[in-house]
Amino acid sequence: MNVITLDFETYYDTEHSLAHLSAVQYVHSPLFKVWGVGIKMNDEPTEWFGAEECADAIKAIQWDGAAVVCHNTLFDAYILTQYYKVYPKYYYDTAAMARGLAPNESASLKNTCERIFPNDKTMRKGDELVNAKGIFDLPPDVEDQIAGYCIQDVDLTYALYNVMQPNYPQSELDLINLTCRMYVEPKIFLNRTLLQAHKDDIVANTAQLIQDSGLTRAQLASQKQFAEYLESINITVPTKKSQRTGKMIPAFSKTDKAYTQMCIMYPQYKHIWDAREAVKSRIEETRAQRLLDGCNPDGTLSVPLRYYAAHTGRFGGTEKINLQNLPRGSKLRNALQAGPDQMLYIADLSNIEARMLAWLAKEEDLLNSFAAGEDVYSNFASQIYNRPITKENKLERYVGKTAILGLGYGMGANKYQAILAQGSPAVDVTQQTALGIVSQYRAMYPNIPQLWSIGKQLMFYMLDRTDSNYSYGPLSVASNALKLPNGMYLQYPHLRYNNGEFVYDSGRNGITRTHGPRLVENIVQALARIVITDQMLAIQNLPGISVVLTVHDEIIALGSDKHANETLATIMAIMKQPPDWCTELPLDAEGAYSKIYNK
Repeated sequence: MNVITLDFETYYDTEHSLAHLSAVQYVHSPLFKVWGVGIKMNDEPTEWFGAEECADAIKAIQWDGAAVVCHNTLFDAYILTQYYKVYPKYYYDTAAMARGLAPNESASLKNTCERIFPNDKTMRKGDELVNAKGIFDLPPDVEDQIAGYCIQDVDLTYALYNVMQPNYPQSELDLINLTCRMYVEPKIFLNRTLLQAHKDDIVANTAQLIQDSGLTRAQLASQKQFAEYLESINITVPTKKSQRTGKMIPAFSKTDKAYTQMCIMYPQYKHIWDAREAVKSRIEETRAQRLLDGCNPDGTLSVPLRYYAAHTGRFGGTEKINLQNLPRGSKLRNALQAGPDQMLYIADLSNIEARMLAWLAKEEDLLNSFAAGEDVYSNFASQIYNRPITKENKLERYVGKTAILGLGYGMGANKYQAILAQGSPAVDVTQQTALGIVSQYRAMYPNIPQLWSIGKQLMFYMLDRTDSNYSYGPLSVASNALKLPNGMYLQYPHLRYNNGEFVYDSGRNGITRTHGPRLVENIVQALARIVITDQMLAIQNLPGISVVLTVHDEIIALGSDKHANETLATIMAIMKQPPDWCTELPLDAEGAYSKIYNK
């Protein structure tokens, strides 16, 4: 393939900017204008094409046999596909690669160049773009500055590509390509009518609750004014210690136990508690609006996923939408739909992290239970309550589920007790009971606490610069990192052991403490992520199938509505097939097909 590196320069001002708008809003705004584009064909000199030359220069390229390289491809390739209607064969993104190689660092072009070319001052991003802010039609002298600025950005991007791409795992490059494609070549549709009606209902319901409360929106929203109102009706304001300042502050969060107790104590004021909750919890309304804002003119939704959002490799949200947090069964999910003659195929890996933890710890009893298709949550709950527990015993099973999913990473009794109390359903257990359950878990699955010790030893090996040949399972020790089976690294920059604890530099998050159980959690999440992303690529390669979204351990694909049972069966077979590096891992999955995203 020809490698085309490019960078668009477009009109922006204080309001019409990517700081305020998503790429979809920005490109489809009446103010959108391409000032020009810098294009490099393979390693030939970069050329600048101004506003009048752009379209012809782009159309002259054989895109169906070309790979495009950009720094933040979601933006530049979105312009290519949605504005110019050309479709490259493959998408590279040097910002995405930079996140994969240094997950704890900034992936901006400026910072990435400084990190990768620390001693070459010529490899620096310019700032001439600021001279063009708010100028719709560029005068010749300003365009000359922007042209030079753009050419430098293209050359920097191509230089980064040449450094990062050769040793980047091909599966991860394919994943970057797929992630870009979900955004710039969208195939999933958004039911705008349903979503707008849902948003309108939320707004109307909130307005009614505020009216019924007898208070103003400001009184309900303000910590200070709400506290003053409670005092005026002789209710003691619940308080908690601020983690930031150490001072006592009002405890008005719905997760604050003192607040929930107050609401229970004064049921006569339920109309006020409901209004407060509606005013403070606008997340559903905000998400609905952002989905509407992200909808393309043809009704498709550009799916914004952030590749390597976490250092374990997990996806995150971007473009002001986090599709990783759509509540199950919500109208937000139901608004995502297949097009005519198409079906959504929705497959979900079953308790992948718990299975991966059991496999990594060589906990045979737990592995055998998973392999036999048993309900391990009910199994452990049965041990807790010393009687048979099934899925019908929802409270008891929830206690077992929370133990299986949480206690494997060293969670103590206090946190376990708190999570049960804040869960849905909420379960109150005494500290003594919580202590007993924690002890019971560790005794029943002794290889898991042993794995925490192995995790601690792995960190000591990461510190040892003289011997990096140690491995455990599919992991190989490197300096300040563990090499994963797909060739990526789980990184702990400047890892050190100080005063009996491990710390590392987590970039913008500052100094982070870690320990054996937390390392195990990171490892399990990173390995589970590889399982599901490799499955995404395998499903994407099926004829007539396109992966259009992933949410945690769930893959959503789009295909024909003909032979739906056979298509789903093929997808489920992929989801249940363990990778070559952990053939003994018992995988299971649930799946369905539907016209709407209704899982």
